[in-house]
Amino acid sequence: MSEPWVSVEQIAEHLGVTRDSIYRWIDSKGLPAHRIGRLWKFKISAVDDWVQAAGADERKGNAGGSRQ
Repeated sequence: MSEPWVSVEQIAEHLGVTRDSIYRWIDSKGLPAHRIGRLWKFKISAVDDWVQAAGADERKGNAGGSRQ
């Protein structure tokens, strides 16, 4: 079975941060996200991998990740 896509609200809750942080990380840090129409969708496993690779580290600059 494939992993479901989750919303901004769900990924913010999963990470324990605000929705604003999620949008900021999409724009400036390459949080792995896919835009479907007006909505952003996420795979929890991809986001967890990004966090473990220090993607959300505020001491780092723009990670230059891909945003689709």
